[in-house]
Amino acid sequence: MSEHKVADPGPLGLAGFAMTTFLLSCWNAGLFKFDGKTAAGLTGAVALALFYGGIAQFAAGMWEFVRKNTFGALAFTSYGAFWLSFYAIIKFNLPAAGGAVGLWLLAWTIFTLYMTIAAAKTNTAIFSVFVVLLITFVFLTLGNWNAGHANLVKIGGWLGILTAILAWYTSMAGVVNETWGRTVFPVGPRSS
Repeated sequence: MSEHKVADPGPLGLAGFAMTTFLLSCWNAGLFKFDGKTAAGLTGAVALALFYGGIAQFAAGMWEFVRKNTFGALAFTSYGAFWLSFYAIIKFNLPAAGGAVGLWLLAWTIFTLYMTIAAAKTNTAIFSVFVVLLITFVFLTLGNWNAGHANLVKIGGWLGILTAILAWYTSMAGVVNETWGRTVFPVGPRSS
């Protein structure tokens, strides 16, 4: 096995994705109402979208390029860009009329579909993240299409929370297993 010059950026990318997804999904699901408002999840998600979900995850993607991991490079760089674009939509108050958010989510659903096909050749943990993320994007796309459908967005929120939990587990497995030098948290077999 060859020695890598760069530590595994996967746990960082997955952690940034998980935490940002968790907060936005809590908002989509309508959780954590303070003073009758659910803005806490959105506020946290916007801040994380720039730094942790965006910049840190994008950087993880660049490091995956150095490690010659095309899947990780594309996934982390793209979803880092997803969070940066989400930040721009919210912070620059870009118009969301006429189904613009639904169309934006549809594009991400299509991307996630072919990344899920590629993820089938990684391991069970990564594949699970992508399967649930794909379903999450389907519900969020339908929920935000044209006039919007609040119940579909809420379902997408709950699915996003599950996606975040799976991504956190996979991140934890990556860092703990490497640090301990043995499998403490299994990620499932690689496909052949």
